[in-house]
Amino acid sequence: MIPFLDLNLVNAPYLKAIEEASLRVIRSGWYILGNELKAFEEAFAGYCEAQHCVGVANGLDAITLILKAFDFPPGSEVIVPANTYIASVLPLSYLHLKPVFVEPDWNTMLLDPTLIEAAITSDTKAIITVDLYGRSCEMDQIMQLADKYTLKVITDAAQAHGTYYQDKKSGGIAHATAFSFYPTKNLGALGDAGAVVTSDAELAEKIRYLRNYGSLQRYKNDYQGVNSRLDEIQAAILNVKLPYLDAENTTRRQISKRYLEEINLEGLTLPPADRILEDSWHLFVVRHPQRVALISYLDSKNIQTNVHYPLPIHKQQAYASLNELSFPITEQIHREVISLPLNPVLREDEVTYIIETVNQFAIHS
Repeated sequence: MIPFLDLNLVNAPYLKAIEEASLRVIRSGWYILGNELKAFEEAFAGYCEAQHCVGVANGLDAITLILKAFDFPPGSEVIVPANTYIASVLPLSYLHLKPVFVEPDWNTMLLDPTLIEAAITSDTKAIITVDLYGRSCEMDQIMQLADKYTLKVITDAAQAHGTYYQDKKSGGIAHATAFSFYPTKNLGALGDAGAVVTSDAELAEKIRYLRNYGSLQRYKNDYQGVNSRLDEIQAAILNVKLPYLDAENTTRRQISKRYLEEINLEGLTLPPADRILEDSWHLFVVRHPQRVALISYLDSKNIQTNVHYPLPIHKQQAYASLNELSFPITEQIHREVISLPLNPVLREDEVTYIIETVNQFAIHS
């Protein structure tokens, strides 16, 4: 079986260094808000070509803390893509903000910038862009709209470590960017971890307060904060893995290039090939109207796939009040998407087998 993702294999090259880093933290006696976190925050801010990085507990908290720091009035509207993971929207609910869904571009499956302006009202305060699957949104158009209407732009870059938009990296474009370092990400910790990246010094400072009960000085609380800190062991692990991120992304790009050039199954929609060297290719997501049959066929050939994601937010039970909304493009995307294996430890022969097997599906369907 070719697994969709084997984290043991992914982390194996760094295991000795991870063990040494973890032991160093354990022996230090300092486990929260220490030197490992400071070193990672400085390194990752530099990597993203931004001024500040604030480590937090996970990617969901990163989005939540950005919104909390902006302090939008309850009931404010925030534009968000209709096809995204629920973590992009849950923070709005927590903070009593209203998500305004906008359909994606059919080709890229990302927020369609041509549809945003029509969704802006006097209550709109922000736009959340999601760099889904490792591809950046059309940020020039979106930032121009934000300037025109004095809106904040927040990027959910949970899947976009090392992604470029033109000559800028995710993390260095929006007013604030949220990252997740969940173990499956291109830059993955060995547990939950996240960060906020921004070049807004005031925003970064406020988030440093908010992540630590609203405090930077013990027992002095300036804000009603939360407990959301990237701990020292996870920061140490990320410090080990960050220097190898670009090399791993290069491997992902090489595999994606082969998929794009060699997969030719009729009826299968491939992702756009115009940004092979800019996308970080967290996932390689194709679309097929016979998804269930294709997944079953690949499984029978010992190729494990995944679906990101089977059900859009507005059709989830958690958002039952929105179930009557209709977003036809989003709904069709969620019916058809299939993620093929894509990770830096896939062997060349495995990539070849996946390509050949996908191309043979029509023969057996």
